[in-house]
Amino acid sequence: MVPPDKAFADPSVQRTLARHPRPAGGDPLRTIDPPKLSLSGMVLNNQAGTPDQLLIKRKPEWLRAQVPGGPGYQRLKGIMTEHRLHTVCEEAGCPNMGECWSRGVATIMILGDTCTRACGFCNVKTGRPSSLDKDEPRRVAESLALMGLKHVVITSVNRDELSDGGAAIWAETIVRTREACPTMSVEVLIPDFEGNWPALQMVIDARPHIINHNLETIRRMYPAVRPSAKFDRSLELLRRVKEQGGVAKTGIMVGIGEHDDEVLGMIDEIQAATKVIRHSAWGIQHSQEASSGRTKAESRIPNAASTDSCDILTIGQYLQPTRNHLPIARWVHPDTFAMYKAEGLARGFKVVESGPLVRSSYHADHQADGLTDILKDRAKA
Repeated sequence: MVPPDKAFADPSVQRTLARHPRPAGGDPLRTIDPPKLSLSGMVLNNQAGTPDQLLIKRKPEWLRAQVPGGPGYQRLKGIMTEHRLHTVCEEAGCPNMGECWSRGVATIMILGDTCTRACGFCNVKTGRPSSLDKDEPRRVAESLALMGLKHVVITSVNRDELSDGGAAIWAETIVRTREACPTMSVEVLIPDFEGNWPALQMVIDARPHIINHNLETIRRMYPAVRPSAKFDRSLELLRRVKEQGGVAKTGIMVGIGEHDDEVLGMIDEIQAATKVIRHSAWGIQHSQEASSGRTKAESRIPNAASTDSCDILTIGQYLQPTRNHLPIARWVHPDTFAMYKAEGLARGFKVVESGPLVRSSYHADHQADGLTDILKDRAKA
């Protein structure tokens, strides 16, 4: 066993503690009492020789990502550096950064680089954020116009210390970006705003093409993975997006402690909780021609109704960012990811991206082309 004093003296552990000063697993900014759950004792210094802690398992051969590089990657990186923009690609260490940036797809992170929450899986820096940058929406929109992207994903840290959770900055960023880049599809990956539904409405009213809010994991795992969030609150957010005709998207990680049957049960729960009824002025009534068996439209009927629910699901392998984060419980085989995709489509999702390296932004541009009005916008431009 490695003595605790030597373990904490390790330079890599010191860097982790500086970036994540609070116990892994929670301690949200507004919590005055001690955290209800601390995972530090379980995951910190997660190395060989410590019997009560899991080992970081060797990555299987199917987990290989493209090394960042090339002209497209370098051009985007230069613009982001010049305009002082943060990307979740870099902050969270996304394995697909090289592939996405070279294809003209990037994920911008607004509202600073410091999150008020300390989720057990996330590598974004935690603590009390600095002052709010109210000029950020302008800089983001102008920078995106220079980049000439096909699709952008805009995300943010949690800003629970703000009364609106940063929703006003969110809305202005979306509006300015759509004005500056009329042929680019805009996807937003938003926080839960602590259930502040008027704040969410500001984002919906700004009309991004896709609104994504990740559930991250199954309901049972929330105390460890998202202790400052609520599973049902996130489902309600997605339902409200669908209720107003938006394209709703969510995603989860696997390999963090869930079981396959729980993943399939969660797929059903998302579809059921986000289902809304759509009414149209007229529908078409069909009948079968007795002689040929062909379907023919007979008449239009009033007040036709249909159901709609969450549109897009992403499922990817959890990768432990540092020793101070939740350990990996298993490597999920590509065949299992293929099963998740087939089941997700069969159970109501329109698009399912499922694979070891899949993240929220993976192939997001293709999803936007298929499920939004961006193709019409490009044609008009």
